[in-house]
Amino acid sequence: MYKIVKKKWLSPQICYMDIEAKELANSAKPGQFLIVIVDEKGERIPLTVCDYDKVKGTVTIVFQVVGKSTKKMSKKEEGDYFQDVVGPLGQASEIISNPKEILEKQNYLFVAGGVGTAPVYPQVKWLKEHGYEADVIIGTRNKETLIFEEEMKKVARQVYVCTDDGSYGQKGLVTDVMEQLFQEKKYTHVVIIGPMIMMKFASLKCREYGLPNTVSLNPLMVDGTGMCGACRVTIGKDIKFACVDGPEFNGDFVNFDEAIRRQQMYKTEEGREQLEKEEGESHHNPLCPNHEKIEVNRKKRVPVREQEADIRNKNFEEVCYGYNLQEAQAEASRCLNCKKPLCVEGCPVSIDIPNFIQSLLKGNIKEAGKTIAKYSNLPAICGRVCPQESQCEGKCIVGRMGDPVSIGKLERFVGDWAIENGLDLEIENKRDKKVAVIGGGPAGLTAAGDLAKKGYDVTIFEALHKLGGVLSYGIPEFRLPKEKVVEKEIENLYRLGVKVKTNMIIGKTFTIDELLDKQGYSAVFIGTGAGLPRFMGIPGENLNGVISANEFLTRVNLMKANEVGYATPVKLGNKVIVVGGGNVAMDAARTAKRLGAETIVMYRRGEEELPARKEEILHAKEEGIRFEFLTAPTEILGDEKGWVNAVNCIRMELGEPDESGRASFKKIEGSNFIEKVGTVIMALGTSPNPLIASTTDNLQLTRWKGIEVEENTGQTSREGVFAGGDAVSGAATVILAMEAGKKAAIAIDEYL
Repeated sequence: MYKIVKKKWLSPQICYMDIEAKELANSAKPGQFLIVIVDEKGERIPLTVCDYDKVKGTVTIVFQVVGKSTKKMSKKEEGDYFQDVVGPLGQASEIISNPKEILEKQNYLFVAGGVGTAPVYPQVKWLKEHGYEADVIIGTRNKETLIFEEEMKKVARQVYVCTDDGSYGQKGLVTDVMEQLFQEKKYTHVVIIGPMIMMKFASLKCREYGLPNTVSLNPLMVDGTGMCGACRVTIGKDIKFACVDGPEFNGDFVNFDEAIRRQQMYKTEEGREQLEKEEGESHHNPLCPNHEKIEVNRKKRVPVREQEADIRNKNFEEVCYGYNLQEAQAEASRCLNCKKPLCVEGCPVSIDIPNFIQSLLKGNIKEAGKTIAKYSNLPAICGRVCPQESQCEGKCIVGRMGDPVSIGKLERFVGDWAIENGLDLEIENKRDKKVAVIGGGPAGLTAAGDLAKKGYDVTIFEALHKLGGVLSYGIPEFRLPKEKVVEKEIENLYRLGVKVKTNMIIGKTFTIDELLDKQGYSAVFIGTGAGLPRFMGIPGENLNGVISANEFLTRVNLMKANEVGYATPVKLGNKVIVVGGGNVAMDAARTAKRLGAETIVMYRRGEEELPARKEEILHAKEEGIRFEFLTAPTEILGDEKGWVNAVNCIRMELGEPDESGRASFKKIEGSNFIEKVGTVIMALGTSPNPLIASTTDNLQLTRWKGIEVEENTGQTSREGVFAGGDAVSGAATVILAMEAGKKAAIAIDEYL
């Protein structure tokens, strides 16, 4: 919780607050931003860091009350708390990175519009503190909305004020004042911060005079760490992410018209009511008492109960009910208890599968849970989301003559029992070494749990406001319940003594070097996940209504956009196309269907080449999702307001296998067709987030920009720094990330 230590109104609609956030204040630099979450149901609101006090441990925000979320913020008083304050985020202002010899030659003009005056202040203040001066133009609607004038006069060489109505200062726009000053003075660089439309025309005015100019694109976004891709902007010929690559960019290269359209899309409280969740029947796990003996067919697995397809596609309750004890024991009786269990070889974390199944068969569920706990910290999760068909079950001997034993459903049953009844967690002797785990996803949770069991003092640093990584923001509720399963599994880490610091951006709040050299950590594990979403690079991809699957799923899963009472909205239209064929594509398509949209999965190869789990594909088809195989979008079309309204598609044909072993494909000339659509969701995988690599010296990367490690240990090129999971391998499965976390924990223990 983050305490409000000072509050004042700068105008009837503009509020100033100092917030207690010691670590953020210590790391903040001019030009960066933070994210505020008011309460448990609040959205993530990005705001520029207007000032910071490293001694008091406070950061300053200034915001305009324009909608429900900011109105809710404004009702907080001194002594109240915000749920989360995350940061610092984004790149610091380019000014502070300039060497002294360049700064001495510069003559800066700052142009501030409205609330943008607040983020201009720390940059001008920094220049003043380092012996340089700058002029400032402040533009606002009227005298009542003018802010920071007196503060700015203390740090600027000259302050020029203009108002739209002439009620104070010079009447006119900032561009009018710029025109006058450009004819009177010799500036070398202009920094512009304010409303998007003001920045557009101020930048054009600079271009008239050949003056370099920098603008700050601080758009509304979902996570602020680069994960969702909502803040992508076109800079010249490149697509950039404002929250990772910015927020400052060269104004001459910004596509302002596109940025303005995208900003309108994300004005979540201004002009759009929260979309109503379509009510569906509420289904709970119906453990129907059936005392009749279940007949076991050795070649067929015991069926698992599920919601009816045409009911579940309208709600977010879990699709699969799982086994009850009687069903679980009947399925366990199919296991041959092999002397050489190939299923164990197929499990990335090498669970003693025959042992836990035999304990379950005998009714000793606690012993079964203890067996699994030796190898996995997340059994109820893995039982639901692991691709068992290609791992343990794929190796099962029983599967050679019929259905393999349903190992995943049995693991889920034991995991759920452990959540309900608890297990004794064994911790070795306490050790006086601290280990930092960066990232609270599957790899980080596994490494943290295993190291805590070995007695280490472990702290997880998580960028978002909740632990879980993809378990929390990526996998939908109907596949993986958050409160009932994910949060309960994570609670075991707290029982092991693991400390957790959320809202910590490693590379911004702290660097890895600071953790090792200043905060007393003896080793670091990096489990930050895959990072930035990928897009196709086709025309029209930056139209409003084209979103990444990361953004869409984060809005629904983490920020609860599908539930009444939560502030984060989601807008889909009547028809949605999901581009891609992996598990994330299935998750996005099935989620869109539940939100009431007609949904199409578009995949450039055939059904046999789909990389998603067979179960997820089957469930998607049952739920009424249409598949367009051997089809790809070539262009996204929009209306006059910049919103998607159609996709130009082309049919494909398969050829010989390529280097990956999958069939190659090529376009069929003349097969183009138009598909009318309201939203396009890109589910094309992810690329590494550059933040940690760019702020950690001598950390070697692979050619695909993942962190380079020794395969069996996770050791990086930096002594004492280990890594694993998607940050190393690229996007993969939960269980493979856990395997990497487990290997790294063993290696860290040996290292220490």
